[in-house]
Amino acid sequence: MKRTARFLIVPALLLPLVCQAAAAQENRLPPPALAATGQDGVQRIEVVGGSYFFRPSHIIVKANAPVQLKVVKESGLMPHNIVMSSPDAGMDFTVDLDDVPRVISFTPTRPGRYPFYCTEKFPLFPSHRENGMEGVIEVLP
Repeated sequence: MKRTARFLIVPALLLPLVCQAAAAQENRLPPPALAATGQDGVQRIEVVGGSYFFRPSHIIVKANAPVQLKVVKESGLMPHNIVMSSPDAGMDFTVDLDDVPRVISFTPTRPGRYPFYCTEKFPLFPSHRENGMEGVIEVLP
């Protein structure tokens, strides 16, 4: 009887620790990605979109310097796009993602954090954005 009780008590004591570790892992956000500035002054970064994700999902750029986002879709049949609707900050685009990279050029004009996301949606299912396919461009002064 004591042996059976030990087998039940030990897992019961470890369960909260395992759950806490899993929750901590889930809450970790990937580090922000800083766009690399070329000798020509253009900030460049590549973004991959796929099964409800953008990688990187947090991009840092400088204001009033041109940016080129090279966007590509992870292989697969599911359609994706990247949308940013912040015209007051110089960033307003909707681009379908494809296996062949595409370049989106813009110049952010106002510091702040601006969301980008995928608007694709299948009938009767949440949108890709609602499933977490979103990110942010952080514009620094």
